[in-house]
Amino acid sequence: MLSQQTIDIIKSTVPVLEQHGVTITKTFYKNLFEKHPELLNVFNRANQQRGRQQTALANAVYAAAAHIDNLQAIIPAVMQIAHKHRALGILPEQYPIVGENLLGAIKEVLGDAATDEIINAWAEAYGVIADVFISIEEDLYKEAEANGGWRLFKPFKVAKKVAESEEVTSFYFEPEDGTQLPDFKPGQYITVRVKVPGDEFTSVRHYTLSEALENNQYRISVKREDACEPNGVVSNYLHDQVNEGDTIELSAPAGLFTLEQNSNPVLFVSGGIGVTPLNTMLQTMELGRNVTFVQTARNAKSVAFKEQIEKKVNELNGTYRVHYSDEAGYIKKEDLAPFIKENTEVYVCGPAPFMKAIISIARDLNVSGENIHFEFFGPAMSLEALANAN
Repeated sequence: MLSQQTIDIIKSTVPVLEQHGVTITKTFYKNLFEKHPELLNVFNRANQQRGRQQTALANAVYAAAAHIDNLQAIIPAVMQIAHKHRALGILPEQYPIVGENLLGAIKEVLGDAATDEIINAWAEAYGVIADVFISIEEDLYKEAEANGGWRLFKPFKVAKKVAESEEVTSFYFEPEDGTQLPDFKPGQYITVRVKVPGDEFTSVRHYTLSEALENNQYRISVKREDACEPNGVVSNYLHDQVNEGDTIELSAPAGLFTLEQNSNPVLFVSGGIGVTPLNTMLQTMELGRNVTFVQTARNAKSVAFKEQIEKKVNELNGTYRVHYSDEAGYIKKEDLAPFIKENTEVYVCGPAPFMKAIISIARDLNVSGENIHFEFFGPAMSLEALANAN
């Protein structure tokens, strides 16, 4: 339990963190990787280069400071981050390393303004926050094991490699040890860990499970990313160099982006490869719930799972629309307005600018924040952070 004096000191730093948070986190990561380069094995370096990880951490530190007297308020965000940490294999012994370098970065950026009193208060607060993460993540590790999963990573064979479109290829994985795989909730992801030739460190990426568990195999569907540097390192490696019979390391299914089990109308809006979790959710639905699926892609060559989605939507007596941005431009408010009914649950997945636009439209159409669900494949972001992102 933090003392009132510590709480007051932490809260007094909120304006400073709002102003200097990203500078602090950039300094933190620079120092961290210089001292502990082995941690590059668990961080997405593309997110580092694009500044996403730094911004996400700055937002998390700011939120922790703002709610230091009521950490329960940030538990939903903590849970989202904890799922990603569990999927990446983050361990308790890594938290003191992070804490030491975070405090060092605060001192380096703020200089004399970071008094001993402030640094000591943040050291105490970080210990409490770290304990929350460690406890939740250990519960997630145990939950995975209790459901037939495993801790950290284990080897899988590539059983099949199937082209879904000119840009998307599906990979089917089966465990090398032959054990029965645990089921997963539609919308969840697994984490792939590979050693790309020429790279000193391993690379880890989250990919949505794109099909229900069958034949004791997991399936992911991966989009080639030729035009997106530094993104696409792992995706293109899978496309170009991973073949049937090869071995890949995977962690157990994780994630909170799953279909709410209620009777509310559902509007799925996918952008590009963001169709994968939404299609997996759709395929589990039963007749009786109103459903609309709006699938966007650049053109007919890049669209994936179109026939499967259309077939399922028709079985559910729902509505399916495909929107090709090369022809029709970006989705507009009037494109979605006919499908918003009372209590509609909106599920969005795709590139960050796409999700930002769709979330803005949903809000303009009076969809409440609690009825807007999204998955961001990168550092965890809140709805507010995504909606306000540049």
